[in-house]
Amino acid sequence: MMRALYTAASGMMAQQLNIDNISNNLANVQSAGFKKSRVDFQDLLYAHMQDPNATSTSGTQIGMGVRVASTQKLFTQGSLSRTDNPYDMAIQGDGFFSVKTPDGVAFTRDGSFKFDGEKNEIVNAAGFPIQVKDMSGHVGYGLKVPRGVTGITVQDDGLVKGTDLAGKEVELGHIQLTKFLNPAGLKAIGGNLYLATPIAGSSVTGQPNDTNLGFGGIAQGHVEKSNINVVEEMISIVQAQRAFEMSQKGVQAADEMMRMTNQMQKG
Repeated sequence: MMRALYTAASGMMAQQLNIDNISNNLANVQSAGFKKSRVDFQDLLYAHMQDPNATSTSGTQIGMGVRVASTQKLFTQGSLSRTDNPYDMAIQGDGFFSVKTPDGVAFTRDGSFKFDGEKNEIVNAAGFPIQVKDMSGHVGYGLKVPRGVTGITVQDDGLVKGTDLAGKEVELGHIQLTKFLNPAGLKAIGGNLYLATPIAGSSVTGQPNDTNLGFGGIAQGHVEKSNINVVEEMISIVQAQRAFEMSQKGVQAADEMMRMTNQMQKG
């Protein structure tokens, strides 16, 4: 009875975390570049009651419940939303924008960029500069836009161009993307940003639309929406709630059996 009580309780706790995760997915359905998370479950240790024999080829083992093994980010492509903002960019395919934060380098699929008039450069929503290779071949952070340059265009290979006061087309640099061997191993830190971890594996940096390296292309004037399917998430949260209720019934049944046992002892 005590085993049943704790086993059922482990199911309730696991499904509570599952519901928390699904709720976070649904809450971020409008977050640009957001990637959904999935909860992975594992069974716990087993109580070994009887060895296999002629009458029971598998023996007798009683499970101790379930636990949450991990939460996994699913980096499937989100749909593109047209904004007509020339500074917005969406990645069609693999790769992350690299931005420089006060705490170091971070990575994002959120291409909601803007022009910082004080610094004369293109930055993300939080004001962090993006990684770019200038026309001399130097890779650094900060896509500078000289004063008087307008009509910013971004090609699918990341080449950024503008028009100067004389009406001449000028090239400003190539936006760079970064790929990871295991993007699911990246650490989410909020703000649509991720940090590299040893689990994410090795990384490679290059230009968009580089088929040799497998980078996706850039779509100017678009942002990538989250990869959340609202209907699927609503079904998942109903299933998680039903699983929670079933585990709750197990707790109630174990409690009722304990109550009846106590009454028998008193009698």
